[in-house]
Amino acid sequence: MAYMITDACISCGACEPECPVSVISAGDDQYVIDASGCIDCGACANVCPVDAPRPE
Repeated sequence: MAYMITDACISCGACEPECPVSVISAGDDQYVIDASGCIDCGACANVCPVDAPRPE
């Protein structure tokens, strides 16, 4: 199950460098995760100050 970033995202960017497979990038309004490459590790969720990354 891949992670997705919810609308709670404040675009702080804390999650992007934590992703071991580099599938997180800045979107227009918030960061996004490419679900096809997500390995469900939860590293992004562990550093997010607003708990925006969630399992899909």
